[in-house]
Amino acid sequence: MRRLRICLIGGGTGLSVLARGLKAYPVDITAIVTVADDGGSTGKIRNEMNIPAPGDIRNVLAALSDVEPLLEKLFQYRFDSDSMGRHPVGNLMLAAMTDITSDFGHAVRELSKILNVKGTVIPSTNTSPILNAVMEDGEIVVGESLIPKKNKRIDHVFLTPANIQPMNEAVEALYDADLIVMGPGSLYTSIIPNMLLQEIAEALINSTAKKLYVSNIMTQPGETTDYTVSDHIEAIHKHVGARFIQFVIANRKTLSEKISSNYERRNSAFVHCDTENIEAEGIKILTDDHLVLVNEDYAVRHDNNVLAEMIYELVLSEVSTIQVDE
Repeated sequence: MRRLRICLIGGGTGLSVLARGLKAYPVDITAIVTVADDGGSTGKIRNEMNIPAPGDIRNVLAALSDVEPLLEKLFQYRFDSDSMGRHPVGNLMLAAMTDITSDFGHAVRELSKILNVKGTVIPSTNTSPILNAVMEDGEIVVGESLIPKKNKRIDHVFLTPANIQPMNEAVEALYDADLIVMGPGSLYTSIIPNMLLQEIAEALINSTAKKLYVSNIMTQPGETTDYTVSDHIEAIHKHVGARFIQFVIANRKTLSEKISSNYERRNSAFVHCDTENIEAEGIKILTDDHLVLVNEDYAVRHDNNVLAEMIYELVLSEVSTIQVDE
């Protein structure tokens, strides 16, 4: 008897929100996290210490931690001072542990023990890659933080240097998984960067795990303007080089005019679930009327509890040959 194995792949706040919801379920969670971010505190530490970007790793560690709330709050605390670099404590701890162990991947493992992380957090690579984008007009943009600022349609993204090696543990986790979950999160700057590593792309194609994409609720200016759900899926397939996604979780519920107007001011809109195009690819659509939460400012996000329940029910129904540890 063993627990079901769910492998998450992505970055940004989306991955940490999903991880926080899933840790309540009797599953083994592995999170493969992008380290291509180059903005803010993460970018400063990355440049000064020549280590992979710690910010997204920090957020997932905090989400999966099982410690006193005050310790998690300390780990996420950000100094509001230029003299302190406005760094979160967790970023400084990751940098310090990397200095002590001389290895970023080892540093993540050691901090996972300190934070009593319920799962495994793995950087997609132990190096410090640069994310680049080729726009539809041919312009090449260098640097993750600059890509959305161009406000152009992206043709494709790539990493430099070329032939970057992934963490072996990340590749193994994809092959060992019962379910691989991609998203939610920034399509070109959080999710796809992990898939640009050749061995990870091959594992996504060849793993016997079921493959699920969690679609964003809203489009992201400078990345996915006017994208439908199938456009997001097509971009992933284009970069991996094969069609492998079998399921998608997407919002089909119509949201209010107040929400729409709120996002229009930021050049964002609902991600339309174009059912016919998705089903034509043989992809099954999963949805729930309670998938989306709306706050008092008419901002929307996934309900991490509903999302986690949907994912757990999917893996239970699709991986029926395994004796599940309840």
